[in-house]
Amino acid sequence: MRGRLKRLESAPKPAAPGAKPGRAAGVLHCPIVRIGRGSLVMMGALWAVACAAHRGPAVAADPSSVAQPAVSSPQTGGVQSPAEIAARATPAIVTVRAGDSLGTGFLVRKDGWVATNFHVVRGATEITVVLGDHREFPVVEIMNANRLHDLVILRIDARDLPVLSLSDSDRVRPGDSVLAIGHPLGLEDTVSNGLISAVREVHAGLRVLQISAPIAPGSSGGPLFNDRGQVIGVATAVSTRGQNLNFGLPSNYVSELVNKPHPISMALFSAAMVAMQREAAPAQIARQVPHHPLSALLGCTDTNKELVWKTVQDAIEVGAPLYNEGKIAACYHIYEGAAADLEQRLPKACGGLKRALQEGQRRAARLADPSGQAWAMRDTFDGVLELLERSSH
Repeated sequence: MRGRLKRLESAPKPAAPGAKPGRAAGVLHCPIVRIGRGSLVMMGALWAVACAAHRGPAVAADPSSVAQPAVSSPQTGGVQSPAEIAARATPAIVTVRAGDSLGTGFLVRKDGWVATNFHVVRGATEITVVLGDHREFPVVEIMNANRLHDLVILRIDARDLPVLSLSDSDRVRPGDSVLAIGHPLGLEDTVSNGLISAVREVHAGLRVLQISAPIAPGSSGGPLFNDRGQVIGVATAVSTRGQNLNFGLPSNYVSELVNKPHPISMALFSAAMVAMQREAAPAQIARQVPHHPLSALLGCTDTNKELVWKTVQDAIEVGAPLYNEGKIAACYHIYEGAAADLEQRLPKACGGLKRALQEGQRRAARLADPSGQAWAMRDTFDGVLELLERSSH
């Protein structure tokens, strides 16, 4: 190992969003407003008030009295070509504009419900949805949201819109075909296809789909289809440095938000976003990097150590830019996935490194905030890197 390990820069004071987070306490500057713990309490309070005392024209109709989302079983319908799927689906795929942010979304109910990524609209006080026929509608309500899953359901004041069918994403398997349609950089209806590379259990209650279909910036929030033209996921992250390292959230998470709405008006959402911006001054990150004894490497071969070193560094190279772009949950998915992969690939004899990674995963899983989870995994990685570097001297 001597001479083969290069120290990764660790001061988390990036001059640009692409800089890496690091080991010591420092400041992160992200182009998208991050939601702090206090802001989460405020948003929760606003949502609770909205659900209990919503009044006026922004009140959502009873879900049982209006059109429900189209939900199909994977067995219905025959296999379609990518061209056929795109032709049928594109009228229901929309562009979402939120301040300087541009993303993709798709219609899940005929009365104007749109699914997209939460990070697309985070920090926005005004949101506009552009339909496939180029009509533009302001968002009037936030019907539901889940920050951990990076999903939100928007509502526009429109009727009789085309919708997409949601499939049961629990049936998705590695090797299944997948088709992604989005609006990268504002370019409408860009289609790419590939395979489900893996279905990763990040922790209890959070599953992600890793896909080989390329996803470009601006396609966040776009639908992922199976070969029957049904939505199985939502594009949510793309590696800017790795090739074909793309992720999505399962469609069942969308179904949960649609079936159990908790609406708030756009006015309340805007007020919460303004409050969050006021609290968005860069905060110091309290680091908890573990220090491991050299004995933790007993039983690990040089090949094992090199595998850990390379995998961890690659994860940081991918995850850190995502974090600094405001895609905090996606960063955590990358880090946790790398740790899970190492646990499977390392032999039982290399138990010290396996335990170090497992301890980090357990610590992250106990946290509710994606930012805290990402930093918990980063602390774990930095502790492992420091141990490996120490062993090489």
